Amino acid sequence: MTPLTSTRQVVLASRPEGTPVPGNFRLEETALPEPGPGQVVVANHWMSVDPYMRGRMNDVKSYVPPFRLDHPLDGGAVGEVVASSAPELPVGATVLHGAGWREHAVLDAGSATVVDPGLASESAYLGVLGMPGLTAYAGLMAAARFRPGDTVFVSGAAGAVGSLVGQIARLSGAARVVGSAGSPEKVARLLELGFDAAFDYHDGPVLPQLRHAAPEGIDVYFDNVGGEHLEAAISALNPHGRVCLCGAISQYNATEPPAAPRNLALAIGKQLSLQGFLVSGHQDLGPEFREKMAGWLAAGEIQWDETVREGLDDAPQAFIDLLAGANTGKMVVRL
Repeated sequence: MTPLTSTRQVVLASRPEGTPVPGNFRLEETALPEPGPGQVVVANHWMSVDPYMRGRMNDVKSYVPPFRLDHPLDGGAVGEVVASSAPELPVGATVLHGAGWREHAVLDAGSATVVDPGLASESAYLGVLGMPGLTAYAGLMAAARFRPGDTVFVSGAAGAVGSLVGQIARLSGAARVVGSAGSPEKVARLLELGFDAAFDYHDGPVLPQLRHAAPEGIDVYFDNVGGEHLEAAISALNPHGRVCLCGAISQYNATEPPAAPRNLALAIGKQLSLQGFLVSGHQDLGPEFREKMAGWLAAGEIQWDETVREGLDDAPQAFIDLLAGANTGKMVVRL
């Protein structure tokens, strides 16, 4: 077989102002070098698009460096080693790594993790068995300090993380699990997944719907949305309630600073805990998470959804659509 000498990648052509548009991305062909000592070449089969990537498109200091203009974006990907100068990663191995947004990646062996496609589909390692799954588990257990008997409210509950948070809470002994989502179809899906109640935030203000769904209040709020959802949760939280501040997708494309929750002072009298959360700070929970998730999956106790787009050409639109809520479960691109 003739070695590949070129491949394709998506670069950041310009920084978005507000909502990203296709013109912010550029698909280009680039040379594909041979692997150096200790390196491998991976043919990517699947790549992930995730909400956090929107923040990396801004040239601001944050917990992760911004994407560089005219350089390829990156993110989770799974693929097959097709050339290797690293004995520990032979040709044919299936690996998880962080060089997505390209059809092939040249990697140091230490930056790739071997996964078993016989245990689950390759794309599962970008979702239920990967970063979103650990985010759901660690955010609920460590940041929100979940306890059996808690009533749990999850926003963005039909997404890759939120849908798992609700199921993990239910399997771990929650008294009641409530979710919000952005369409009647997503609400129906949450009820199929075992949520006790769910509502469409487009149907009216969040707080009245939340109070109807959880008339005795909530003990835990897993926040993927921010804004009005966070404000409503603060009102509905019981004394000593706990919040995992995982995401704020409602304001990722905002061009003006959002108003803080107007009722934040309630956190004083209720003695609430609002905990910011990054999954990178909880890798120690990885083995525990993987063991529990493997058991739940083997027993058929957790379901997970994917929204699949086809081809690297469609990756920018998949990301744009993700931010608009077009996904149910994990949004992935098959390369």
